[in-house]
Amino acid sequence: MAERRVTVGWAEGLHARPAAIFVRAVTASGIPVTVARPGGDPVNAASMLSVLGLGVEGGEEVVLASGAGDADTALDRLAKLVSEGLDELPGTL
Repeated sequence: MAERRVTVGWAEGLHARPAAIFVRAVTASGIPVTVARPGGDPVNAASMLSVLGLGVEGGEEVVLASGAGDADTALDRLAKLVSEGLDELPGTL
């Protein structure tokens, strides 16, 4: 399983608009991805309600993970999106 530990770069955390951007990027990746607080239970990163339910604030760390064989590139791009608080995913998945 591939994992990336990322500090959330959006000041508002994974709430509302940033969560929507993140979920859209995960869905576009075409691979199953989970997101969790370190040591917490992972949730489906393609589910807006699940991501919002984590209540992650800006500056907190999250763990992105996927068991897909080609997950490394997608996780790298998602990690960049989250850590830099971007408005859209860099490049294409």
